[in-house]
Amino acid sequence: MATELSPEDYEEPRCPLSTSQYKEKGFISSIPIDRVIEKYDAYIAKKDSASAERHLLYWLAEAEAGGDTHGRLTVINELMGHYRNTERRDEAYKYAKLGLEAVAESGHDDRLADATTYINAATVYKSFGEAERAMPLFVRAKKIYEKRLEPGDSRLAGLYNNMALASADLGRFDEARHLYLSAIDIMKNVERGKREAAISYLNLANAVEAQLGLEDGAEELEDCLDAAEALLDAEAGCGEAYYAYVCDRCAPTFDRYGRFAYAEELRERSRRIYDGT
Repeated sequence: MATELSPEDYEEPRCPLSTSQYKEKGFISSIPIDRVIEKYDAYIAKKDSASAERHLLYWLAEAEAGGDTHGRLTVINELMGHYRNTERRDEAYKYAKLGLEAVAESGHDDRLADATTYINAATVYKSFGEAERAMPLFVRAKKIYEKRLEPGDSRLAGLYNNMALASADLGRFDEARHLYLSAIDIMKNVERGKREAAISYLNLANAVEAQLGLEDGAEELEDCLDAAEALLDAEAGCGEAYYAYVCDRCAPTFDRYGRFAYAEELRERSRRIYDGT
């Protein structure tokens, strides 16, 4: 079976300082962003981080050479997430800075793409222990999202959940609770959203413990765990790889709070999906 090659496997990216492509085409050259992200996701699914990184850097250079500012910002956002997920702080900070600079240079900061950049940069900072630096960016994104998105849009829930994590890190627990519950209210009504709502309930449980302690927060903790279980059970049997990932992610929290049998059940669900049984 022949191996499928992508341009980045055999071509050098065009020099961003070269203007030859404009002379040849006479217009800005846009990169195929949907295909770029699809291919990146395929590399990640195969756990081929090196190829995924090379792929994004190739298309970043292509976007810069072609004058595609939208494509460039989209790839920068993907690079932020890539380096955050691979725990490469310096590179993640580099692209967070580039993304924020690109928004500033655009002359406006009220587009959905700008909000996405704020969220991704904020998540980078939060992930590396700088929640205080992240919070103003989350606030900017919240203002844009609440202005431009419908109240039940799942993107709002994602923002609220990430912002709540930063709020909890800063000891702003009442704010974190409100944000988690806002995220839950949205995701419970979104198709395939119950698993995300379950994660938010478990994050809320962690915030309750941090604020009240295990003893004083016991009743609220149990309510959060019960709600998360019900939501995860509601989507059991879907057979999706992402559900398997969520089960793996949630299991340690159930272990933490003494629900060992349910944690093992989640791991077994995950194994069955990954094994195709």
